[in-house]
Amino acid sequence: MTALDASGIKKIIVACDAGMGSSVMLAGTLKRKLSNNGVTVDHAPVSAIPADADLILTNAGLAQRARAAAPGKPVVAFQIFLGDPAVEKVVKAIQDGGTIDV
Repeated sequence: MTALDASGIKKIIVACDAGMGSSVMLAGTLKRKLSNNGVTVDHAPVSAIPADADLILTNAGLAQRARAAAPGKPVVAFQIFLGDPAVEKVVKAIQDGGTIDV
């Protein structure tokens, strides 16, 4: 794992595939939590991750596809869409100026 300086994160993409709306809910939650930190949060299909993403959050089952779709971009995998410890660590690192394990 590599430690990513959270202060450089300006755009997070929540990458999805199922189309069930869970990624939209997560993106909305992150937008609210990070609204005072100058971070843009969007969602996108795992096959169409924007090149300007600084960090990609995706379900563990899609992590390999996200890495293949966006080579060189840091990916944080999570298990559940709301309340996952991996996502909460990302939020805390951005809010407190810490690092993120990717």
